[in-house]
Amino acid sequence: MGDGIKVKLVNYTKKPLETVTWAALISYWDEWETEAFERMGEQDVTMHLPKILGYGHESILEHAVLTFSIEGISRITSHQLVRHRIASYTQQSQRYIKLNPEDVEETFVIPESVKERPELYEKWKEFMKRAIELYEESYSEGVHQENARFILPQAVRTKIVVTMNLRELKHFLGLRACERAQWEIRDVAWKMLGEIAKNEELRPIIRWAKLGPRCVQLGYCPEGELMPPGCWKRTREKWKEVALG
Repeated sequence: MGDGIKVKLVNYTKKPLETVTWAALISYWDEWETEAFERMGEQDVTMHLPKILGYGHESILEHAVLTFSIEGISRITSHQLVRHRIASYTQQSQRYIKLNPEDVEETFVIPESVKERPELYEKWKEFMKRAIELYEESYSEGVHQENARFILPQAVRTKIVVTMNLRELKHFLGLRACERAQWEIRDVAWKMLGEIAKNEELRPIIRWAKLGPRCVQLGYCPEGELMPPGCWKRTREKWKEVALG
């Protein structure tokens, strides 16, 4: 699953953990001043930030934002993604960019559960091929791509830029990194977490803020009997492997 999906952390707030720590200290440090930001270092961050987050004071996480590029997801998943409203999105336009497909599987996302059924898989590919042909035919007949696109299935691949603050990112990962999340957006969530884990400057916040599925955040599975057997153990082990190395 997730073939063809590319997620990359492309930018983030300069000195993110120092920024969050500096913002937090305004609450209780009498000597706080604007210029103190330039004096913030790793020692200040490790001294204060884990403790503050341990108290559950998470609004400070909103002072650091991260920007990701996501390529190859279906429009089905991008529609789920933009439901997380405390974020900024810019998506590839189907109105201005004409689809120029060369291969059905490069143009559309097809679930593994379909690929496992050869006869059904062939029917899906035939249907998608016909959709592309009708799209091309409509365009050649003078129908603008903004209207020709109406024939395209939701499975068509897209690209999107996503910017979230750390607090909203924690909320997003809590819901979408869970095994109950739809497989494609779950793959995106884990790839986003993996991008953070690869970044030396950001990695500590994963542990301190418990960035990950809700079972990691809460210490128990809130979905209860809705989850498959062994899910909590599998998820926590995966989180440790991806997030903590």
